[in-house]
Amino acid sequence: MHKIEESRKILARQVGTALLLGPTLAHAIAISLIGDLHSQAYSRDAEAAADVTGSEICAEAGSNPWGLVWLFQDFQNADPNQIPEFLSDHPANESRVKTLEEHFRKNPSIFSHFNPDRASANPFSVPEDAPISFLR
Repeated sequence: MHKIEESRKILARQVGTALLLGPTLAHAIAISLIGDLHSQAYSRDAEAAADVTGSEICAEAGSNPWGLVWLFQDFQNADPNQIPEFLSDHPANESRVKTLEEHFRKNPSIFSHFNPDRASANPFSVPEDAPISFLR
């Protein structure tokens, strides 16, 4: 409900500005913003579900799913000017971390044997002679 209220406030500011330029432009901006904000919520939900599913796949494969948490923490620390979540089609890194941590707590049979300490992680290394290929 909070996100809807934030979206309405932003929309009201945008439309208010556009009304000074003419009602037709205001209507076009309002319709565009409502559509964008509405579709981004679906994208954020899909991304959050993908994070949770990815954590389960990591755990089932024997890889530490806490690596996903560490990745999103690194993203968050690397980008202090991240755009607000309600304007993005992805959840904010902080939200992704919280979602994963909550999922790990709620499913101890899957995740409790993995160590949440970064120092426990085995670094990933690629042999120097490994071929480099890109998918198109």
